[in-house]
Amino acid sequence: MSSMRDCVVVGAGHAGVEAAMSLAHAGKDTVLVTIKLDHIAKMPCNPSIGGPAKGVVVREIDALGGVMPKIADKTALQFKMLNTTKGPGVWNMRVQSDKLEYSKAMADLCMHTENLEVIEDIVDEVVCENNKFKGVILRDHGLIEAKACILTTGTYMDSTVMISADTRSEGPDGDKTTKDLSESLRKLGLRLFRLKTGTPPRVLTSSIDFSKTKLEPGASEFLRFSEETKKEDVLPVDKQVPCYLTYTTPKTLEIIRENLQRSSMYSGVVKGVGPRYCPSIEDKVVRFADKERHQLFLEPESLSLNTTYVQGFSTSMPRDVQEDMVHSLIGLENAKIVKYAYAIEYDAIDPLQVKPSLELKAIDGLFIGGQILGTSGYEEAAGLGLMAGINARRKLDGLDPLILKRDESYIGVMIDDLVTKGTNEPYRLLTSRSEYRLLLRHDNADQRLLKYGYENHLISEERYETFLAKIAAIASLKEELKELRIEKESGINEYLNSLGFEHEQGAHNAYELLKRPGVKLSEILDIAKKDYDKAIADQAEIEIKYEGYILKARKEADRMMKMDAIALPEDADYLHIDNLALEARQKLDKIHPASLGQASRISGINPSDIQVLAIWLKQNKNKEEN
Repeated sequence: MSSMRDCVVVGAGHAGVEAAMSLAHAGKDTVLVTIKLDHIAKMPCNPSIGGPAKGVVVREIDALGGVMPKIADKTALQFKMLNTTKGPGVWNMRVQSDKLEYSKAMADLCMHTENLEVIEDIVDEVVCENNKFKGVILRDHGLIEAKACILTTGTYMDSTVMISADTRSEGPDGDKTTKDLSESLRKLGLRLFRLKTGTPPRVLTSSIDFSKTKLEPGASEFLRFSEETKKEDVLPVDKQVPCYLTYTTPKTLEIIRENLQRSSMYSGVVKGVGPRYCPSIEDKVVRFADKERHQLFLEPESLSLNTTYVQGFSTSMPRDVQEDMVHSLIGLENAKIVKYAYAIEYDAIDPLQVKPSLELKAIDGLFIGGQILGTSGYEEAAGLGLMAGINARRKLDGLDPLILKRDESYIGVMIDDLVTKGTNEPYRLLTSRSEYRLLLRHDNADQRLLKYGYENHLISEERYETFLAKIAAIASLKEELKELRIEKESGINEYLNSLGFEHEQGAHNAYELLKRPGVKLSEILDIAKKDYDKAIADQAEIEIKYEGYILKARKEADRMMKMDAIALPEDADYLHIDNLALEARQKLDKIHPASLGQASRISGINPSDIQVLAIWLKQNKNKEEN
């Protein structure tokens, strides 16, 4: 295989699929290399997509033209909107997925997409010349030359699966791993580090006594990740599969404490750093020693399987201890384990070596996406893969990269965090990582990002026109509400009194009424006898009700944008800039931020250092002009 291709994507997990599909959809001749054809976009861990911050990422992927949202909707067993008792800044959707159908649908998509060739093989070496990517060497198929490459190897680089002292050199679910690729990257001068994650046991669903657990049903209304998903595309509400809630018992904690040194994590077998926000059950017991119990969710894996995923019970205890642990849980006293829990350790690339475009600083044309960049989670991986694909395509076409800002998307927050601060543990997106949560909502992902998807040939003309019509309808409704006077005879004051607003008299302006706590636009429009589209009304209501907070956040974001617009030279010699603190010189030299704004977000860089940089930039500009 020696004919020149546009791009080769290494790894067909959630990142690799998004990267490859974005390139192929944009007309680029793309090769996707996967270890196993029937493991494309598989779910080796939790059978779900979405959740806090992650659900918004999936919405952002949809707005950018990615494929995860549509397939997640199509193969969902249950839909749920989280945090609805709080403000819209933390609303997040989550679906319970049929993991087998999800992988099958993604594989079918990849195998039947124009401009995309899928090859089952292992990449052993990345070939570069003069710091420029040239190709990859496959174990069976030999050399593939390409103009660009995206590495999306997930947890498969030199991975080790651990159950207590039993360690095996393999990937998730017994898949092959590759040590050669890690060694190839080290020879190219890249810094790699070890990370660890884990997965809980799967038990036979029919062996669980669900009568002892709490039913956790899904939403009663139609929900979707993708704006293109229709009601008939998803499982009807009455056929959705429930989850269940259970808890550990004092016996569970006793078993764990007595066997702690038999865990891979605490016996010294594990060398990598595990995820802070998704710890193993033994880690929870140690870190939160005062807690009397820990909640666990029992989640169905597939309509085709008689297995249940014990969410929150990740462990690397030996098999006999896992049996005792599972049987100590409420409702699982007689449960049969069909797959034991394990920990997995793997190589990742230090993200400080990567540009905001996700291209390596040291190697032209080589991009990185997904868990190999130090993240955890399917959604984070998919977002990174999509952005790597978009920017690889833009580089091939001679265009500047698309850099999503922190006030535009959680994907932008994630990338900025990774390339600016780095990570020494699996990075997980949280709503608290964003300074602008109220701007980065579930409901407005299309308003923030659809234009980018359209500009990058990933959103159809028809969908873009539908979006523009929606925006116009929201603006029109808001203007109408500003002019809408609701007379006292309509019953409006009785409605307000029912909400606790006493002694209301006279007429009211609909727009101002909405800013009151508890007042619903649907109720106002019903009282005013106005017809409305629910989706349009819901969007308008959020924008009006939180108008003051949104404007405040927008002003703060605009101030940061001004600093982000001030570019720093790629070849800046930070070690010799006068008056910079020593720590600032070292960190700036290591990271080489793209802008003054990015420099300000580096740990250890103080406001005084930013002032010095600003003066230095001004002096350099004056020298160039003279």
